[in-house]
Amino acid sequence: MIPLALSMWQGFGKVMGEVAAAVAPLLLLFLVFQKVLPQPRDFIFNTLKGLALAYLGLILFLQGIKVAFMPAGEDIGFAIGSTPYSWILIPVGFGLGFIITLAEPNVRVLSAQVEKASGGAIKSRIIMYTLCLGVALAIALGMAKAVYGISIYYLAIPGFAAALVLLKFADPAFVAIAFDAAGVATGPMTVTVVMAMVVGVATALEGRHPVVDGFGLVALVAITPILLVMALGFIYRERNKEENEDDLSAKP
Repeated sequence: MIPLALSMWQGFGKVMGEVAAAVAPLLLLFLVFQKVLPQPRDFIFNTLKGLALAYLGLILFLQGIKVAFMPAGEDIGFAIGSTPYSWILIPVGFGLGFIITLAEPNVRVLSAQVEKASGGAIKSRIIMYTLCLGVALAIALGMAKAVYGISIYYLAIPGFAAALVLLKFADPAFVAIAFDAAGVATGPMTVTVVMAMVVGVATALEGRHPVVDGFGLVALVAITPILLVMALGFIYRERNKEENEDDLSAKP
């Protein structure tokens, strides 16, 4: 038990340094802001308290990913990829992608901000489940890519081409949401767990290369939410048209 407990903290000092380097610019920016536009003491205290909690939380989160999530994902992918039933990774990847995105903090923040900015017209749960479905489809495609050796060209190029075409016709508000959604969907949970699993699969399967077949997943995760959110914009546009037509027909 003691070696296992100690192994949880391997590289902890390095993680602390990396997080400190990431948080330090924010602290410096806050100090400069405070010098230029002084704020009340309560504001200063709450900001520093928030930075301290964020620093501690990031350290524990990244340490957990390093010692648990990434090794576990790679081991699970390797174990399933070593069996004759490697195809099962496709539905497993779909379900895993949906669940992980549902737990992604960035996705929840974006969904809440969209509902707030739209005055409740676009519900947060609609955006959240759309992103979950998009990431789930992307990870299922990524698993199929690793299992069957599909070239990334056949998946990425049509996806980005479709996104460029939809830009011409999609609602501008949903275009902006879609491209922000691509950023938040590729969060730490998705990248660490699922990418490690795909690399494990590519390592286990004969004739697959961990680099060639194991990577490219993040590009798929980025493009599918863009397509689905812009498609959601078409649905909202048609629904608004129907509501406007009903309102006009109801008027005497």
